[in-house]
Amino acid sequence: MKKTYITTMPNHIGAFLKASECFAELGVNITRVSYNKAVDSHTLFIDAEGGEDQLREADARLQSIGYLKTSGDEKGIVLLEFHLKDVPGSVTAVLRLIHEFQLNISYISSQENGTDYQAFKMGLFVEDAEKLRAFLDRVESLCPVRVIDYNHSERVYDNSIFYRSFVSGLMQTMGLPEDSRDGLLVNSNLVMQMLDEKGLSPYKTFESIGRFAELLAVCRGGAFSPRITRHGITENTEVTLIEPPCGSNTAILQSCGETLFIDCGYALYREEMEAIFRRVLPDWDGMAKRIFITHADVDHCGLLPLFDEVLASEKTRACLALEYAGKPGFREQNPLHRPYISICKTLTGYRPPDPDKVRGLWDARGEQAEALEQIGFFRFGELNFEVYQGKGGHLPGETVLIDYAHHIAFTGDIFINMRGMTREQAAYNQYAPVLMTSVDTDPALCAEERRAIVQRLGAGKWQVFGAHGMKKDYQVQAE
Repeated sequence: MKKTYITTMPNHIGAFLKASECFAELGVNITRVSYNKAVDSHTLFIDAEGGEDQLREADARLQSIGYLKTSGDEKGIVLLEFHLKDVPGSVTAVLRLIHEFQLNISYISSQENGTDYQAFKMGLFVEDAEKLRAFLDRVESLCPVRVIDYNHSERVYDNSIFYRSFVSGLMQTMGLPEDSRDGLLVNSNLVMQMLDEKGLSPYKTFESIGRFAELLAVCRGGAFSPRITRHGITENTEVTLIEPPCGSNTAILQSCGETLFIDCGYALYREEMEAIFRRVLPDWDGMAKRIFITHADVDHCGLLPLFDEVLASEKTRACLALEYAGKPGFREQNPLHRPYISICKTLTGYRPPDPDKVRGLWDARGEQAEALEQIGFFRFGELNFEVYQGKGGHLPGETVLIDYAHHIAFTGDIFINMRGMTREQAAYNQYAPVLMTSVDTDPALCAEERRAIVQRLGAGKWQVFGAHGMKKDYQVQAE
């Protein structure tokens, strides 16, 4: 059994040794440790493996020595600003009082400003709210003092208890429940550790996660403004393309009285997307709802619980079934992608669909030789698609639909229109490549799959619908 401990330790010699001895005495194996003083001088992440009883006892021992933060704990960093006279020794009385109350200083900043006073900032590590209140009462007799809100200060002033403050900000931005906290803490740390080892500044990582969450949140409600376009295929067939600011496109294919959705966006935008569906399809609430999924990424599958029937490749069906069973899907089986995907699922409220609703129509058995291979056919209305499966360059199970008679293709994330994105889409799409190191499982293989799609298209003018960006009109010259 494995467990991740998010410990809050005193910043002094022997702190980790004390925790390590707790585990060693119980025969619990430490499998990962993450500590970066430049990020947070108190928070230490420990992955441990042992029996259920052993880990339960480890919980108790770490709790007894004050290393595990509970909901009732009031440990944290408080940033104070002291208004001191700009004369020699003015701060000495404040420092003596800090020492008297046994408060740990984690941050100091002060500079003369041409006046008779200095704004002297200090970050104090506080374990007892009553002690802090008593300290403030005493210090006010020495000089004016104010508490500065961490989340609204002009810069990251301290690297102590940073993770908790950072995650609290994410939760507030997205309106998340308390039970999402530990998952966000652990996965934010994993992303930081992974990218720190690749030379990316830790604070750049947290800035990217925070900005990603802000982009998701700011587009909700009345601010949700996807680009919606209609594209005629024949007199009886058209495509309505919905391009949200964040997440994948949703294509609504209507032909001869039938309706098929292709991909859907984040669960976060369920209400907003349903309102659009009702405008496009007046009988939305009473109709049979069917969708085809190009691959099992979270930004393509968030609305699947809305649908009665989900059509997919057999590999995609298997991936969704793994997620429904609480196991890592194909994307999360990649250690480089797992933390970001876990964060993304938490922020967007992702829930996999009931496996009974998912039909795996095409099963390419055996080892796939080519980057892109035909695995079957799919007829919808007056369209006849050939179904191709990629070798897994973007994600195993990825599929492409090509109708040669009507020169139309749905290419998922293998072939997208990067230049045809809105400003909001472009802003959103810059963060996943950073936080995952690459959006593709195998970038070189995905590039090969992209070339293979172009080679499969016959001569003439094509309408290519990728899963991000507007439709691309693509001209293939006859040889």
